[in-house]
Amino acid sequence: MSTPRCSLPDIVGGEEMRRRRRRRKRYALSGLKWHKTDLTWSVHSFPSRFSARPEQVKTLLAFALKAWSDATPLNFRQLPGDGEAGGDIRVSFASMLHNDGYPFDGQGGTLAHAFFPGVDEVSGDTHFDDHETWSYGGGGSTTDLFTVAVHEFGHALGLSHSSSDPSIMRPYYQGPVGDVSQYKLDLDDRLAIQQLYGARDDTQPGGVNPDPPLFPTPLPPRSTRLPEPSSDERCQGSFDAVANIRGEVFFFRGAHFWRTKRDGSLVSLRPAVITNFWIGLPTGTNKVDAVYERKSDSKIIFFIGSQYWVFSDTKVMSGYPRPLSDWRMTTPSGAAVDRVDAAFVWAHNGKTYLFSGGQFWRFDESQRTGNQEPDPGYPRGNDVWTGMPSHMDDVITWGEGDAYFFEGDFYWVMKDGGINQEYVSPKATGMDWLRCPGPPPTAAPQNPGKPKECSCAFNRSSLRNDCLLLVAVMLIINGLISVYN
Repeated sequence: MSTPRCSLPDIVGGEEMRRRRRRRKRYALSGLKWHKTDLTWSVHSFPSRFSARPEQVKTLLAFALKAWSDATPLNFRQLPGDGEAGGDIRVSFASMLHNDGYPFDGQGGTLAHAFFPGVDEVSGDTHFDDHETWSYGGGGSTTDLFTVAVHEFGHALGLSHSSSDPSIMRPYYQGPVGDVSQYKLDLDDRLAIQQLYGARDDTQPGGVNPDPPLFPTPLPPRSTRLPEPSSDERCQGSFDAVANIRGEVFFFRGAHFWRTKRDGSLVSLRPAVITNFWIGLPTGTNKVDAVYERKSDSKIIFFIGSQYWVFSDTKVMSGYPRPLSDWRMTTPSGAAVDRVDAAFVWAHNGKTYLFSGGQFWRFDESQRTGNQEPDPGYPRGNDVWTGMPSHMDDVITWGEGDAYFFEGDFYWVMKDGGINQEYVSPKATGMDWLRCPGPPPTAAPQNPGKPKECSCAFNRSSLRNDCLLLVAVMLIINGLISVYN
């Protein structure tokens, strides 16, 4: 499959979420649920790349809700979509920035996202990327709306992603599931939703009764997963920039980027176009040099050549780009720095570090007063970071405040404050961050000069006896030699 996926907004975090993920069940609960069984839903906009009429779209969505109500006491009642409140679950089709803090990334990446239950204004909201080509049945290069809707409504009801292969709550889209009127949840999904809401009594009427489908019966669902895209694109070669933004790691290469969520999962195996996501960068941008999120105000700074841009979320701020000379970085010879190789905020002291040409400058951005000014005593040589690569592609702070240095296909971890580490083993970036295959296993080389030996178990008693026997034999041999001499 092109392996687009759901981008679940991470509004449940911390130790509680990590504790839940350690359970042995394959399904996962968010810890949130609706504290009622009668829920309302509404549709506020419709897909622009779907030939179906609005009423047909509503029918598919109603059947997607029915999949969950068939297994629980939940009841769903549709409201008009033009009301101010719009019900508990509000459905819309949107693209790029759409006022919820989780912009879409264009066709082929994130398909949709939904918010967990709760009292927040966005709780239950379910958004589909309008840049996708939606369909009923998922023919050709289209995406089956019903399949994705069942998945997203699972989130809106309180389910997280599942590791079970047959589960509809797997994070990656695996193709259509077939006729909507015949679809039933997999056992893993039924157990998960019933843990939150209980099972439906057979005597209870159905939780939602949509009209019969107004479409021809789709082809049977595929029995096997569609092939993933080639890993070569994301798994070979270095990255132009790596950045920790809002707790997610962005890997930039050429005109695209990949995005890894807090739990270590990729948003999509396919890259997104940088300029589709970061609105305001020049059209045709095919390389960024460095990116970081400023600690003082959470603004995001992009460095490209001799200019830099400042973003509020994913939209550029007025007055940018600005020249790199604003940062007043000069080499020991007095030459102005004309590009930045890497940038990050070190959790150890909260300072910002910019790297260029084997040197780095430190900035205190805790109290911004207009123009930037490096701290006294800089630049300094990159060899100060003992055990780290001296010509890194980029650096981020991650985990418990450790600094991660990226160069080529590898990364190095410098523990918080441990600037004098003598040796750090490099690790494979692709394997650990981007779902890349590992290198093929190789057998340890044989030593041709040493014969093979039998490795036998022994204890001290048997070793002592063997030694005594050997001494006795040697004495006898020496005695015989003396006799014959």
